[in-house]
Amino acid sequence: MRAIDARTKNLFGIEYIADVIPQDGYCIYPDGFILANTKEFVNIPDNIAARFEGKSSLGRLGLTTHVTAGFIDAGFSGQITLEIKNETKYPIYIYEGMKIGQLCFFELDKEVRRPYGSEGLGSHYQGQTGPTVARG
Repeated sequence: MRAIDARTKNLFGIEYIADVIPQDGYCIYPDGFILANTKEFVNIPDNIAARFEGKSSLGRLGLTTHVTAGFIDAGFSGQITLEIKNETKYPIYIYEGMKIGQLCFFELDKEVRRPYGSEGLGSHYQGQTGPTVARG
């Protein structure tokens, strides 16, 4: 049986495969799901939060670029992992370097007391590079 335990993040009969998008594109098959990352490495200050928003032109093709994890905490540093899903019944090709989304920034009225990455928070993704699978 293939399954994922959402509580422990354990995979049963499933594995993550690290792959690089080839020059001629990467095919996301119908109902397919991949993790990818932004090319950019961001350092969000302690008084700013951000949200990743996918390009509407891709959404109109049936490609979602963040299923649940669009919010970026104040204090986060790293590349942003994207949850990309093909919502259609047709294959969709993506390409390295293509414009896939944008960041919207929100200025907070003051610095957060415990920014992302602070000791004791369990910030599993601070400093991440590349697509980062579910942790802890």
